[in-house]
Parts: sequence; C-alpha cells; structure tokens
Amino acid sequence: MPASLLPDEVVSELVHTGADAAVVSDREGRIVFLNRGAEQLFGYDAEELLGQPVEVLMPTEHRDRHAHYRNAFSKKPRQRPLLSGMQLFGCRKDGSNFRAEIALTPVKTSEGLLVASTVREIDVDDQSEAYFRTILESAPDAMIIVDQKGKMTVVNGQAETMFGYQRGQMLGKSIEMLLPERLRSVHKSHRKGFAGEPELRSMGDGQELIGLRSDGSEFPVEISLSPVSTSSGTFVSSVIRDVTARKVMENEIIEARQEAERANNANSAFLAAASHDLRQPVQALSLLNGALRRTVKEERALEMIDSQQHSLTAMTNLLNSLLDISRLDAGAVSPEFELFPMQRLIDRLSAEFNRQAQHKGLEFTSRGCEAVVRSDPNLLAEIIQNFVSNAIRYTDNGTVAISCDEVEGNCCLRVTDTGIGIESDQLRDIFREFHQCKARGAAKEGFGLGLAIVSRLADLLEHKISVSSEPGKGSEFSVMIPVIEEARDEADYIDELEEESSNGEASGLVVLIEDDVNVANAWGMLLEAEGYRVATAASATEVKALMHHVSDPPALLISDFHLLDGSTGVEAVAAIRGHFEKNIPAFVVSGDTSKVVKDARLLENCTLMSKPVNTRRLLAAADVAVRTGTVPAD
Repeated sequence: MPASLLPDEVVSELVHTGADAAVVSDREGRIVFLNRGAEQLFGYDAEELLGQPVEVLMPTEHRDRHAHYRNAFSKKPRQRPLLSGMQLFGCRKDGSNFRAEIALTPVKTSEGLLVASTVREIDVDDQSEAYFRTILESAPDAMIIVDQKGKMTVVNGQAETMFGYQRGQMLGKSIEMLLPERLRSVHKSHRKGFAGEPELRSMGDGQELIGLRSDGSEFPVEISLSPVSTSSGTFVSSVIRDVTARKVMENEIIEARQEAERANNANSAFLAAASHDLRQPVQALSLLNGALRRTVKEERALEMIDSQQHSLTAMTNLLNSLLDISRLDAGAVSPEFELFPMQRLIDRLSAEFNRQAQHKGLEFTSRGCEAVVRSDPNLLAEIIQNFVSNAIRYTDNGTVAISCDEVEGNCCLRVTDTGIGIESDQLRDIFREFHQCKARGAAKEGFGLGLAIVSRLADLLEHKISVSSEPGKGSEFSVMIPVIEEARDEADYIDELEEESSNGEASGLVVLIEDDVNVANAWGMLLEAEGYRVATAASATEVKALMHHVSDPPALLISDFHLLDGSTGVEAVAAIRGHFEKNIPAFVVSGDTSKVVKDARLLENCTLMSKPVNTRRLLAAADVAVRTGTVPAD
C-alpha cells in the first residue's frame, strides 16, 4: 500500500505521538508508514522501507517465525500493550540487533486491516531494575522470590497486602514466617528437597497449603514455584494466591451435595419401606380374593368377587404407578442392560394383551422381528405395556397391533390402534403426570401416569420415543432400541412362562416363609384351595427348626424377601436347600424396590416376584415348578 493511501487521521496521530518509533503495516505485513522515531531507531529513510515486509526490521533468524505469528494475529487481531514480557528483538540497517518492547494496535480502515506498532528499545543496563519492577508490581497475584537459604529477596505489593506486612518487614526474613508454626519444620525439609531437585510446580496441584497473616489469622493458599538461575545463584520465584473465597464456595457445594445425598437416602429408604408396607395389605386382599374364587360357587358371590378383583386391580395399578414415578424421580431405578431377542419379549407380552383385547371385543395382532437388542427387558416391557394398555383403553372397536422393524441400526417397535386419537395440541402434554386426553369418548379409568412413567423410563434407557395421532382415526406410539448385530446368531431363546396350569389337581408340599400373619394366612388359603400342602415359617431361624419336622424335600419354596428377624428370603431358601442338598425351585416375593433385593436374582432356580402378585400367574408358575423342578422363565 503506498503511503498516500494511509488514512490522514492515522498519519496525524502517529506523527505527533511521543518519541517512540511507530511503524504501520498492512494485512500482508508490508510497511505502509513509519515516523521519524522509527527512521532514527532503525537507521533507514522512509522511502527505503515503504512496501517492504515488516520482517526486514528484525534479525534474520526471527523472520520466518514472525511471519507465522503475523498470519495468526491477522486472523484474530487484538491490542497488545508494551511490557508484554515477550523476548523481542529489532535489527538496524547496519545489522546490529537490540532488545525491544513492541505494542500492537489493530486499525480497521476502508482499505482493510492495518497494524500500528509502537517500538521501544530496551536499555540492557536498566532493564534488570525498572523493567523487572514494572512487571512484578503489575502482577495480579502475590509474588515472592526466595534465595537458596530461604530468605525473601523480592516482594511485590500484592504480597504486602495479602500477608499484612510492610515490605521492609519481609525482606531478608525466612519464608517460614508466612506459615503457621506447626508447619514450619516440615516446610523447611520440603524447601531443601526442592532446592536439590528444582522443577516447575504449577498452581493448584492439589496440595492443601496454609498462609499466616501478620495478625495471626490463617488462610488457604495455592502456590506455584519456578526455579530461576542467575549468575548470583539459584532463586525460587513463588506466585501465591488467596483461595479463601473459593474454599468457602467448595465447602458450601460439598455441604449441599451431602445434604442432597442425605435427602436422597432418606427418600430411598422411605420408598423401600412404602413399597413393602403399602403393598402388604393389597397382597393379602389379592390372595384372599384368589382363594375365595376357588372355593365359592354361588353365582352372585362370584360376581361380588369379580367386582372386588376389579377394585383391587385399580388400586394395585395406582399404587404401582405412584411408586414407580417416585422411584424414577429419586434415581432409585438402575437399568440392567442385557442382550435378548426382541421376539421373545413381544411373544410374552402378546399372550397377556391378546386376552385384554378380546375381553373388549378388539382384534389384537403382533408381528415381531429377528433383531437382538440391548436394553433392560423389564423396563422396556413396562414401556410397551403402557403403550398397549393405553391403546386398548382408548379403542372401542377395531384393532390394536404391535409390530417391529429394523431401521438404521435400531429396532423400531410400534403400537398402533384405531382408537379415538389425540388432538395435536395435546401431544406435548400426554407425557405429563395425571394428564388424560380430553376427547369425546375417552375412557374415565386410568390415572394419567402411564405415559409419564414411559417418558422417564425412555430417558433412563436412552431410548427415543415418539407419537403420531389423528383424532377419530387412531394413534401410533413407538420406541427405538439399539440392535446388536454380532449377537444375533448367539441369542438364547428362553422358553416362556406356561400361562395355564396342568389339567391334574395340584399336589406337593410348599414351604411358605412370611412374617406377616395376615398375608401368611391368605397365602395358605390360596395354596390349599389349589390342592397343595403348606408349611409356614416367619424367619430363616424358624425355617431351620421347621426342617426337623419335614421328612421329604418340599416341592416349592415361597418366601418374602424381608423377614421378621432381619434375615432375608435368600437366606431362608439357601438354608432349606442346604438341609435337603437339593436345588428346590423357589419364588422370592417382595414389594421392596431397593437394590438389595437384587440379591434374589443371584439365586439359581429362583424367580423374583413383585407384590402384589397376580394369583393366576403365580399358580400357573407354581404348577410348572412343581411338575418340572425348575422355575419357569418370566
């Protein structure tokens, strides 16, 4: 750029600016202007430099590196003041080099970016004092330089302010005066060790350090150490930072986290207790209802039992939904991922929902696929169950269908219906708690919790869910599950639970371990009504006593998980099996949802059942276990 194209206001400013040398270059690094100070400093006439690359003003060995820095600066231009601390050099026309400080100021013009450089030669004789002191005093942190004997030789103003001493009170004194008495001897040994192997130690390396003020108060600090070698010996430069405010904040965060953990633990304990205690009476009622159904023959009484069962089912569903929401919100549910064929899960659920659909006069269809997926089968089943239950509830005639297809590495499971559909303005709200569709013909039953649970489960499993619907024509809900291709040929297709009992009358001894008398009586009535003989105990200790009165191995063991004396159903089952040296099939039943119950999953030939137990499924599973000696997969 010719000098004539430099904006007049820029030229005027630079010409009349102090005695410092000023050089202006364009975006390509060509010199477009220099003032008299620059001519005098570098020994050139202006005409000799205009249009030349700015690198001619620096030593040859620095030019290539400077061109790289200049290109980087042009991409992100920013002002750089004098006293930057960088090692910079200039080169005069006669070839002599000199130390320099250079300030950079980017100037945007209509012709493009210009860079104005202010160049100041550093007097080597003076820099050790004035230059160094300027940098030291401008530092934002306390800085102290210590000699080989641990005496403070340099102290800046920030150190005076931080420790409360005048500079004269610190210079020549041992650095240990700034430490609490109890730490001084240890610090001396550390200092001697550092002197033997000096190395850079960065700020905030995890050490807990304490400083001592002149008034005797202590405060937490962070310190970085840098060894400095000079002709007079080796010194240690210390940068010290008061971290009192940060420590206070960290402590507040720790206390808040601990409080949150205590609240979470209390919440988890409450949920575990509530799950057990609230389900106990429902469990007893359900068992008694099942026993009555098998003993009462009068038609009117059977209708009353059916009505009672309907109310029990509604109560169970509401209780389970409320506890599920609470557990999910409290983070008390941990998914147990495994690989399994999707067809297995669809077949199991289809058997259950086909009966529900037929009861309402709907056609139910299911179409699986060969995909092997990675998910928690129990939590995924809960998502699908909620989808299908809603589809049946909101469909008065037509069909409900489950289908799945592989789509871009995922198994897309869809539940479609020909029900009342959902208005578009409600699609965002259906996954909120207690939201129910406000459409004509919408069922009044249900609590509006099913899809809220689905949303939380999907987030927990990291499965994407979606919905599409058209009022009056039906809805489609879907969930995407990752497909594991390499496991497809290795999938273990497990036999499903036999839903129906054998034609013959049930027989055999069932040992029941239950510490709630009412629940134990209800269990006994149900099992005896089915044809089994029942022996009961309330704890693992009573089980051991009971075994001395039982001559033959039991056909089946049924135990609550939490027992009266603090023992568990796992211990009771293990005791009976050990006594008879036989792997007797066992059901462990619990309303507790805490992780400790998972111990029951570790038992072989054992099924973990959640309260309240479905009596029909229980008796069907008991029939299979007694006949085969193996609990059915569920």
